[in-house]
Amino acid sequence: MLVGGLVTHRQRPATAGGVTFVNLEDESGMLNVTCSEGLWARYRTVALGSAALLVRGRLERSPEGVLNLVADQLTRLVPWRCR
Repeated sequence: MLVGGLVTHRQRPATAGGVTFVNLEDESGMLNVTCSEGLWARYRTVALGSAALLVRGRLERSPEGVLNLVADQLTRLVPWRCR
């Protein structure tokens, strides 16, 4: 699956074993993105320097209905500006 959105926050809890969580938001809502330690190391510059991201990954849905995208690629997304 491929999704894009504005990055609302990034967090790496000490208890997450190196996993970093990114939240994306677009006009349809918010999506949690899980980034493994290896993926974060590979895309660190893009992940930290981008206000918006295009994320490729595998979509997971918990029994409670919460959606999470397990990322395998991050790309800088430059938001289009109206004049």
